[in-house]
Amino acid sequence: MNIWIAIGATAVGCYVVKLIGLLVPAGVLERPLVQRLAALLPVALLAALTAQQTFADGHVLVLDAKAAGLAAATVALILRAPFLLVVAAAVLVTAGVRAMTG
Repeated sequence: MNIWIAIGATAVGCYVVKLIGLLVPAGVLERPLVQRLAALLPVALLAALTAQQTFADGHVLVLDAKAAGLAAATVALILRAPFLLVVAAAVLVTAGVRAMTG
């Protein structure tokens, strides 16, 4: 039964967060600092999630095939490759490193 309590609490929490966002006055949202934070926060959160998923295994720092794939995607982005080519480079390098290392 604890799982249903967690699901219910999560649903209520999501609703409250959405409601708070709707209750914020428009004047607050038009401030330059708020607009700048709103533009940069998703990028920072995505970067943190990518780093955590790539380099962490529990409480241990790891460098494995995922790191090689991320490096390949980074190089492809620096070279301004199309998005599908960036994803393909990451997949191919990750698969190649996993095939070589077992």
